[in-house]
Amino acid sequence: MGSVEGTMVGSSVSMALSDFYAINSHYTTRLSLSFRDSHGDPLVALASGVEAIIVGNSLMETKLLAEIGEKASVPVISVNSPISSSLSKYSHLVQATYDSFSEAKGITYFIHEFDWTSSAALVYEDDDDWRESMQLLVDHFHENGVRILSKVGFTVSSSDGFMMDQLQKLKDLGATVFVVHLSQRAATHLLFPCAWRLGMMSEGFAWILTAKSINSFHENIDDFAKEAMEGVVGFKSYIPMSKELQNFTFRWRKSLPVESEITRLSISGVWAHDIACALARAAEVIATARMPMGSSTLLEEITGSRFKGLGGDFQLDDNKLLSHKFEIVNMVGSGERRVGFWNSNASFSNRRHLSSTQNKLGTIIWPGGSAQSPKWRKERESKRKKLRVLVTSSNRFPRLMKVETDQETKITTAEGFCIEVFLASIAPFNYEVEYIPWRNGSNYDKLAYALYTQKDKYDAAVGDITISPNRLKYVDFTIPFTEMGLGIVAPKERSMWVFFRPLTPDLWITSAAFFVLTGIVVWLIERSENTEFQGSWSQQMGVMLWFGFSTLVYAHRERLKHNLSRFVVTVWVFAVLILTTSYSATLTSMMTVQQIRFNSNKDYAGHLSGSLIASAVLTNSSLRAERYKGLNTSKNFAEALLNKTVSYIVDEMPYLKVLLGEHPAHFVMVKTQCTTNGFGFMFQKGHELVWNVSREISNLRTSERLNEMEKRWFNKQFPYTSDDTSDPISLYRFRGLFMVTGVSFALAITVLSILWLRDKWKSLVNSVKIFVLQRLRILLAKTFHPNRMDDAIGQNVVQMAQRN
Repeated sequence: MGSVEGTMVGSSVSMALSDFYAINSHYTTRLSLSFRDSHGDPLVALASGVEAIIVGNSLMETKLLAEIGEKASVPVISVNSPISSSLSKYSHLVQATYDSFSEAKGITYFIHEFDWTSSAALVYEDDDDWRESMQLLVDHFHENGVRILSKVGFTVSSSDGFMMDQLQKLKDLGATVFVVHLSQRAATHLLFPCAWRLGMMSEGFAWILTAKSINSFHENIDDFAKEAMEGVVGFKSYIPMSKELQNFTFRWRKSLPVESEITRLSISGVWAHDIACALARAAEVIATARMPMGSSTLLEEITGSRFKGLGGDFQLDDNKLLSHKFEIVNMVGSGERRVGFWNSNASFSNRRHLSSTQNKLGTIIWPGGSAQSPKWRKERESKRKKLRVLVTSSNRFPRLMKVETDQETKITTAEGFCIEVFLASIAPFNYEVEYIPWRNGSNYDKLAYALYTQKDKYDAAVGDITISPNRLKYVDFTIPFTEMGLGIVAPKERSMWVFFRPLTPDLWITSAAFFVLTGIVVWLIERSENTEFQGSWSQQMGVMLWFGFSTLVYAHRERLKHNLSRFVVTVWVFAVLILTTSYSATLTSMMTVQQIRFNSNKDYAGHLSGSLIASAVLTNSSLRAERYKGLNTSKNFAEALLNKTVSYIVDEMPYLKVLLGEHPAHFVMVKTQCTTNGFGFMFQKGHELVWNVSREISNLRTSERLNEMEKRWFNKQFPYTSDDTSDPISLYRFRGLFMVTGVSFALAITVLSILWLRDKWKSLVNSVKIFVLQRLRILLAKTFHPNRMDDAIGQNVVQMAQRN
């Protein structure tokens, strides 16, 4: 309540209810106001035992009270708080404010109208309310081709020196158009006086105030601030003037204390008046209909209200009362001068009522008193600021960075992938580059410290500089412009015995044994009935071995007659199919990728000499090696790999891309690991180019230009593969397959044995029966026919029985 906005909203609501009940004296209901002074702390603004809450234009207070209103089911009505996506989840929140999307669209069109799309800077208040409400404007700029040269944030408590320093940087950057998103106190007591002292309120500059900024201008502005703000343009929420509004404003002024510095009713005051009337109407409707007073019914009645208020037609859409129209005002002399309007139908006009075809504004008096709009002139483009750039000058990887200094002229030139990306990233910002070689080795931590401590000598550093936490203590980095992480490069496999490598020895032996076993099992089953499996022992051994190994290529010619042998062969052919396909896939991989034993004591790992990143990874990560060797150039890398001085190279991706691009036929990437942050451009802390260059790098990446640069400098022709694909297949991995095959063989042998025993049992039983019958005949013959003739007859009978 101690703020101008709080005083205005409170007094406007009180007067609105007094007027409303004076006109509607027959109403049976009366709203009872309960004021809570937050003193700037949202927690103090809490209210209990109320039916509705009206909150001012603080986004923080709105969020907190909306959260409480949601839990307590109490309507919360926010006056002039900006539209924000973070508020969309609150169903009990009602907002009376300006249309932020229409405003962002209007300011964007305004900048396009005067062709300022390449020279705009954004000055904002570094506070949650202002930052969040600014985001929609920033997004709209990006989507519609307005390039923000830089963003500068500061608070009301910032010093004049800090403000002067930030504005000077914007001026040096070449900014001539400034979009201001600040409170009145920050703008009139700090920004514009400092800009005036720096000569930035003169001819050639333009300043645009957002609606949130200019809507907050209530207090008297001192003469110096008025003079400093001459020529400023603002987008102000438009409230149509009416007799009712004039009458209410006149009576409202008279109600204020004599010593009050408030001179006019704000937009918030007008909306607060109409909100109070809507609440009073809703309460009466509920009472008249004899409905129980509840949050849902009250909210429904408020959102359904339709009447003519001080601000125009009162009608909520999606719980929002939005003002879509803006008047464009020009700060001239002691006050504001209207120069036109902006409508949500994307048109400017110098009239209140306009058709969509009109697109004109009145004459604007710009800073310096000129009616001629500021231009992004050619002569301003020629005033290029010099950027002093430290360049890494080791020349170990010329495709990345090559730096040369002319001995006569002492002029340093640089080329390479890093330089091309850097020049493309700063091209839109009109900088002249001076290269200064870094002569102190490859310890770039020292380079970062030099940039930090010698701000009068250097502005930035460019080269094969990895983004690391140690360096971020002293400098700011752009986003990475190279691929992140480390890689491992090894020679391609060239052995003539590589076809043995896909399977481990135990798997080769086991597979061969099963081929032989398959032939033996089938031979045992088919031998008795199938003539193709009969013959001499040498023939049978040949067929046995031939049949087993012919299943490898599915070329067995022998026809199988027994179902058991068909079952055995079907299972084994399935196993062979899996073995052959796995072998083919692994062999294909091994023709391009060499398997490396990373932790073998016998292997040397190579890396770039002096690279702290690679050394740390080799000793501390999963890629660690017991012995490693420092190498200096890509040529050294290639020679060490080819003469087997090192078994593999471990280093950051850009260095390895150079190596692979130079020798695509000899080496291959076998493993990558995202353990580093890639290369970035190094700037002094707080430099305005950090954000801009990062955005340009992102644009280069999405437009494929960065990829084209990589191809041009690295000649990228190499495949990426994973080391996992080159692991030989072991018996352990296929133990289940051989277990199934072995069980099927055992089952077939078991069934075959049962069938053989069954046949033998029948023969044995028949032999026993014959023997018993023979002995019985002999015994009977001796008992009843003792003479020889009888014996002869008995023998004949027995012989006949035997034949039978």
